[in-house]
Amino acid sequence: MIFLGLIVALAAAVAGVAVVLDNTGDVQMSMFGEQIPGITQQWHVFMAGAVVAVVFMSGVMVAALGFRRAMNVRRELRDLRDEHEESLQTLEMERRRLQQALAQARRGMDDQPPVPAQRVAPN
Repeated sequence: MIFLGLIVALAAAVAGVAVVLDNTGDVQMSMFGEQIPGITQQWHVFMAGAVVAVVFMSGVMVAALGFRRAMNVRRELRDLRDEHEESLQTLEMERRRLQQALAQARRGMDDQPPVPAQRVAPN
């Protein structure tokens, strides 16, 4: 989206510069060496400039919106990455705690004398 906006803004700027540089007469308007039909009065030139300005601003707005969207996506990904790291650290701490508890339980079972197994009489 950023690229598209920059392309539109650049095209509008090039068109505006071409109009300014190619017009030497009072009310004749040409662009890229070709005369633009239908432009016979000064207000036509003004309106053409206004249209170029609108197209330019549209391109800049599209580029700005694309940039803002990209920044929001990057920020969200960074936040998710940080959250994921925190959850991994929490899980790792829980795993260590459970391993220690299991080791203590096994040591406690080794200290106790074995309990004889009870037999269940068949009915």
